[in-house]
Amino acid sequence: MYIDVEPIGFNRGFYTVDVRYYYRVTADAFVGAVRPVEISGLCVFDKRVILFGSESSAKVFSSCLDEGPDAQMRRCSVPTAVVEAVDPIVLNMKLVDVCECHPCDCELTEIPPCICACFCSDLCFGNQGKRVYVSLGQFSIIRLERDTQLLMPIYDYCLPEKECTCGGNEDDPCEIFRHVKFPVDEFFPPNQAPGTPACYREVKNGCMV
Repeated sequence: MYIDVEPIGFNRGFYTVDVRYYYRVTADAFVGAVRPVEISGLCVFDKRVILFGSESSAKVFSSCLDEGPDAQMRRCSVPTAVVEAVDPIVLNMKLVDVCECHPCDCELTEIPPCICACFCSDLCFGNQGKRVYVSLGQFSIIRLERDTQLLMPIYDYCLPEKECTCGGNEDDPCEIFRHVKFPVDEFFPPNQAPGTPACYREVKNGCMV
């Protein structure tokens, strides 16, 4: 997944978030009556949203970044985009000739090396053979995050200054334990399905009734 955040010049405080999803799709190919052959390919989906991320002119530096001061200063006033996505749903799949492919397929040749490394072999962008087109349904949540300072009440560490007096109960612990109901269900799971009348059991003299 590739995420890019850019401010909007004519609408202060708003940013465009460009997200490119990369999908590794695996399918079974049948040739005649032989056993199916597993094939894998790449699907790409671009999405752009406009979100409010507020404004900030402060320059933030962090010891966690090793890119140098210039790179940190350029990133300071732009919020961070976060994308949460679940596994896509396959909606449709069709086999087409290369000549019927969409003209924008040429853009797929610019694939990041980390994406190409997810495939066992090189991706084929030639004009021979056929191609499989897959329609995917994607649920995702896109949001902008920005570090901010919050004023919250704080308290010092609380150390006990008095001795606890809750141990002054003179009741016999064995007598207290005798009044505790035996947890039958903890040892024997209920034999009734949820929603059916409950089966009551109790223990008397070591025998379960």
